[in-house]
Amino acid sequence: MAIGSDIAGKRVVVTGAGTGIGRGVALKFAEYGADVVLHYSHSDAGAKSATEEIQGMGRKAAALQADFNNVDDVFRMAAEAEEFLGQIDILVNNAGITTNLAFTDVTPEQFDTLYNVNIRAMYFMTQAVAKGMITRGKGAVVNLTSVHANHAMSEHSIYAGTKGAIVSFTRTTSVELAPKGVRMNAIAPGWIYVENHQKAMGDVDLEAAAGTIPAGFVGTPADVGELAVFLASDSSRYIVGQTYMIDGGQMSNMYESGSFKEPREWIFGKGYVPGV
Repeated sequence: MAIGSDIAGKRVVVTGAGTGIGRGVALKFAEYGADVVLHYSHSDAGAKSATEEIQGMGRKAAALQADFNNVDDVFRMAAEAEEFLGQIDILVNNAGITTNLAFTDVTPEQFDTLYNVNIRAMYFMTQAVAKGMITRGKGAVVNLTSVHANHAMSEHSIYAGTKGAIVSFTRTTSVELAPKGVRMNAIAPGWIYVENHQKAMGDVDLEAAAGTIPAGFVGTPADVGELAVFLASDSSRYIVGQTYMIDGGQMSNMYESGSFKEPREWIFGKGYVPGV
């Protein structure tokens, strides 16, 4: 069986699908033949244009709004998505907020906002959707975390904390759901170029950025989409509770160790290792 061939006809919900990774993931599932509900929070332009693209592929699609800072909105949207699709076979929890703030400047409101959207909404969206999956004895959940869950960057104490929580949530909850037929795994993207980079950082020199990544290029939302399709498909049926890093080797390269493109100027093992 070709990877992803069983996705055709599946009914998928992707949260945070108005822009960036979520939008790319939703389009990728549609390319594999799925019907898709795309969640968005504020601007509907990206989700609605993606919906039109998916409908153009001959698949069923809808864009649904919900404020994930409000848990009642989470439950409402889950119910609306299930009503539109008939049932939900696959849930991709992508919705999230990124911010960088000095630790000593973080306010309780800022802390609550990120934890509400990034982890609490994911928790209760999964709870709402998993009940139907358990009844049918089959389903898949893919959670989007980040390399920030395992690697430190200054001013990311709230964001990284939520992403670490997602890794633990995935590992723990997957053990509870797997015996009931529902598989859960996570994806931790590194540098995936999305609209928010342009908004926050201005023009980004992608060619220069590519030179810092062993793969030689900056990833795209479609790259994440391919991995999400695999983890949601029966091709990954024996994978449970894992977090897959997709970063082009970005985090595999040891920081402050020099360029991965050049030979080392120094050699260890002289006098101990034959031929050195």
